[in-house]
Amino acid sequence: MVAYLEHKDLANQQIDAQRAQQIRDAVRRVQDQIAAAEQKAGRAPGSVRLLAATKTRDVGEIRAALDAGIRVIGENRPQEIQIKAEPLHDDMTRLSVGYHLIGQLQRNKINKVIGVVDTIESVQSAQQAEQIGKRVLAHHYAPINVFLEVNESGEASKSGCAPDQAYDQALAVAHVPGVHLTGLMTIGAHVDDVHRISAGFAALRELREKIAASGEPGTQHCTQLSMGMTHDLAIAIAEGSTQVRIGTALFGPRAFI
Repeated sequence: MVAYLEHKDLANQQIDAQRAQQIRDAVRRVQDQIAAAEQKAGRAPGSVRLLAATKTRDVGEIRAALDAGIRVIGENRPQEIQIKAEPLHDDMTRLSVGYHLIGQLQRNKINKVIGVVDTIESVQSAQQAEQIGKRVLAHHYAPINVFLEVNESGEASKSGCAPDQAYDQALAVAHVPGVHLTGLMTIGAHVDDVHRISAGFAALRELREKIAASGEPGTQHCTQLSMGMTHDLAIAIAEGSTQVRIGTALFGPRAFI
């Protein structure tokens, strides 16, 4: 069990008015940052989606973000999805909110998330996609959207398939029954070198273009690029991101890891 689950009631639905206003104000600030980055990059307004990364955030905090206009949330851990999905279900259905798993998914946790989330952004191989697809088909669910995670930075601390394997892995994922290859995901290099961060994002964009140009069955769904977080969202948007994953800038620093 993740340690912070013993210290914070993630099912809590009551937050004070000040905290709710902090979140609403933060959502508007980030939306403004995205809009400014879109304009600077010559992108169409609204072309970049804001995903709220809600690791360690309780139901009340997430609900405040939804009230402020968030329409996609992403959880890192299946344990948190199990806690929050039911109390948030009505809100998310009413507002047509996307529910993504953005953290790693172990094989023994697949059944905990399929049928609940609509997208898994952390698929690292065709083999993992096959494991997910088999469970989806066995439960007679509609195909689930998946992103292939690519470790463009090459940092040992990050997960994802190697860049030199990513094209072949993506084509293989696109053929897996029970899943739709919807896009690619990466985490920017953890460095101060803007050019290195930008190069990693550009490489992911070029990979997506190569996948689309292949014309292989299943690749027609691969239109999304999930890249960019609180510290590098403007760089990611300049390089073609269609979705940024923001946590700290919306909710403040996490009290727990």
